[in-house]
Amino acid sequence: MSSWAAAPWRLGGCGGFRRASRRAGSSLAGGGERAARLSDLLRSSERDGAPGEEAAAARRERRPPREGTVLLFPGQGSHFVGMGRGLLRYPGVRDMYRLAEKVLGYDLLSLCLEGPRAELDRTRHCQPAVFVASLAAVEKLNHRQPDVLESCVAAAGYSVGEFAALVFAGAMDFAEALYAVKVRAEAMQKASEAVPSGMLSVIGRPEANYKFACLEARRHCESLGIENPVCEISNYLFPDSRVIAGHLQALKFLQENARKYYFTRTKMLPVSGAFHTRLMEPAVEPLAEVLKCIEIQKPLICVYSNVDSKKYMHSKHIQKLLVKQIVSPVLWEQTMHSVYERKQGTEFPYTYEVGPGKQLGAILKKCNLKAWRQYSHVDVSKDEEVMET
Repeated sequence: MSSWAAAPWRLGGCGGFRRASRRAGSSLAGGGERAARLSDLLRSSERDGAPGEEAAAARRERRPPREGTVLLFPGQGSHFVGMGRGLLRYPGVRDMYRLAEKVLGYDLLSLCLEGPRAELDRTRHCQPAVFVASLAAVEKLNHRQPDVLESCVAAAGYSVGEFAALVFAGAMDFAEALYAVKVRAEAMQKASEAVPSGMLSVIGRPEANYKFACLEARRHCESLGIENPVCEISNYLFPDSRVIAGHLQALKFLQENARKYYFTRTKMLPVSGAFHTRLMEPAVEPLAEVLKCIEIQKPLICVYSNVDSKKYMHSKHIQKLLVKQIVSPVLWEQTMHSVYERKQGTEFPYTYEVGPGKQLGAILKKCNLKAWRQYSHVDVSKDEEVMET
């Protein structure tokens, strides 16, 4: 039995969500008003059985490298209007979006399919949208290639994608995790609106010194009268590529002085704030509070953290690092090295990017060309099976 079949949010053949009975009340008890609200939202999504020890044992079973698979879950920025259209014919996907509407309080499916783009771009909307679309893409993969999920040995998610990876791995309940993503997204958007800030994608030459460039950008901001300016690396993507985040004045300074710092290309990202920096500190407490109300289990497969690029070891570890991730750089390049590290001559697993966009595949190609050769993408905007027919 695969982790997907055993995962707490797995869709049953009878239709509708099955939710582990052990999570129905105890994990929310004493959680205050927020816990009560969450409990009410999830009351209709009881599951008819809990995953057994047999499933967990199956996931721990060692497999030859080529037989094992890896799933990668994208993050904010991969979204686009029309995503999800190629998923709706698969069992349970519409149920996922119906439950999402209850949890979020708005019609997420319509927003994903029809826009408007300006609304989908908002942090409070696009994070839940990517989360649900990614797990819906897993449903598609389960229908088309169930053996991929049965043989999955590891998963990693970029930023908010970590929540989807943990749900897939059986560590979190779908609806509870979505509620946490909702709180996270709203708190991050609020933090973004408090300070004019953003994120700058940078590709540099080998001699580029990103930290020194950030230091000089902060000094420039201080000369403008900005107190405690922020300008720091927020994402490690692949060799010679970083995302720098902070005050807009700092990012503008880096663009204007790109040649001085050996930056060959700079591009502002279409986000509203300096994610994964200390400017997101106001979002820490809201997420920490809601995660206390959610039951988190040890993943049935290896899931890697953005914070330290290592495997999550237990539930408290997950709870702590998901909160820390908001104000810490995403170590994606380092995570790719951790996931695909192996002895010379050992075959690489098949990798599937589940969710909107192919950005994680492009990054994998830069980090590990041999691993990328076994990469596939599960499209969320069109259905290849229907097209072939």
